[in-house]
Amino acid sequence: MLVTGGTGGLGGAVTAAFLKAGWRVVVPEREGGEAAPAGAGPGRVGRQPQLGASGAAQRPEAVAADLLDPAGAARAVAVAAAEPAAPLRAVVNLVGGYASGGLVHETPIEEFDRMLRINLRPTYLVTQAALPHLVEAGGGAVVCVSARAAVAPFAGAAGYATAKAAVLAFANAVAVEYRQRGVRCNTVLPSVIDTPANRAAQPDADHRRWVPPAEIAAVIRFLASDESAPTSGASIPVYGRA
Repeated sequence: MLVTGGTGGLGGAVTAAFLKAGWRVVVPEREGGEAAPAGAGPGRVGRQPQLGASGAAQRPEAVAADLLDPAGAARAVAVAAAEPAAPLRAVVNLVGGYASGGLVHETPIEEFDRMLRINLRPTYLVTQAALPHLVEAGGGAVVCVSARAAVAPFAGAAGYATAKAAVLAFANAVAVEYRQRGVRCNTVLPSVIDTPANRAAQPDADHRRWVPPAEIAAVIRFLASDESAPTSGASIPVYGRA
């Protein structure tokens, strides 16, 4: 499987959940060794997986790829689909970014465009490249990450809310177009995720109300697995108590 943004605050938990379940996991990183793109979080992933006693990979495999570029997205997907014993059966699109600003009339078009570019473009390019592989493998799952802001916007983040709403609409379109080919597409909508970066940005917030990454990861793992076979086109709120 392929997990974009797999070294971020949420991505680390998602990657760990799939590795624990015995999946082969490929995580793109920027050329030069940095996490690919906008997937905030510490640490690099090793380029070769270690194998435990069960034979399951204990680390993800990394591939250098710029997911904002069609060729880079295709290269990441090709690596994820390259193992005959573990065909590509799932894609998790976590790459994205957040920026707040002023009201719409105070926000430059460049900032609005940037939110669309870093949230929607990688999701589109990776999914586009992966769909033929998923169909060829007999079906599979795509999981996208939108946000509560897509359905409940707040002031000062019109670009972010619009971009996340576009991710949600795109995922629903994939669900409709590929349902008869055995490919499901679902979306999770987090509120505030309890990550070190968010705690540093909001030190006075009630962090008990935020949702832990591991809990979201469990939902994503379910949506990518055969356990959720009847489910496609769903938008799952993962708000915690926020």
